[in-house]
Amino acid sequence: MVKTVTYSHTNSYEILHPITATTQQIWICMHGLGYLSTYFKKYFKDFDPAIHAVIVPQAPSKFYMGTNFKNVGACWLTRVDTMQEMDNVLHYLHGVFEQENLVGDDRVVLFGYSQGVSIATRFLKSYHHSIKALIMHSGSIPAELNEDDALHFKKHCNRFIHISGLRDEYVTPEIISREKNKIEMLFGTECEIHTPDIKHEVDVPLLHQIAQRL
Repeated sequence: MVKTVTYSHTNSYEILHPITATTQQIWICMHGLGYLSTYFKKYFKDFDPAIHAVIVPQAPSKFYMGTNFKNVGACWLTRVDTMQEMDNVLHYLHGVFEQENLVGDDRVVLFGYSQGVSIATRFLKSYHHSIKALIMHSGSIPAELNEDDALHFKKHCNRFIHISGLRDEYVTPEIISREKNKIEMLFGTECEIHTPDIKHEVDVPLLHQIAQRL
């Protein structure tokens, strides 16, 4: 017999560049599988702090990586109890937004890399305020998102950007076809597509280009 219990949980997050009077974009950056927020923030260190605030949430489930158990990574979700764990993650992210006074701030840029794409898109589904942009980098859009979510996304987000490397070792023709169909269903022709010549890695120069044009 499986039972559940509700309890309080505390989790950290990183602020690389704080919000200031001159901030034009507030990047909320969801890392991929195996990262910690303290290391993932390095990809945004050269963003102009006068313009870009950068906040990096931390996936809640940490684990030792490799055979020597030296390095620690983190995971947002697994296929076990996915929706229950997603509810926990959403409560955490909404808590970050409330604590940083971001609710209703239209300068927010939601960024997800790899597994973080599923977190960023599901968070936007649960969020009922306008944001500046949703950027999906090298990750899969959740299968459960549908036409109703498409209406919600278009109502609450000004720009949609999708990035997938041409040499991404995790991408197959089947995945390309599946993601193309999801993008068309959710965002129509309003999604800006980038296919850089990279493997499964964060394209920092491209992010700088995108940030300058948002």
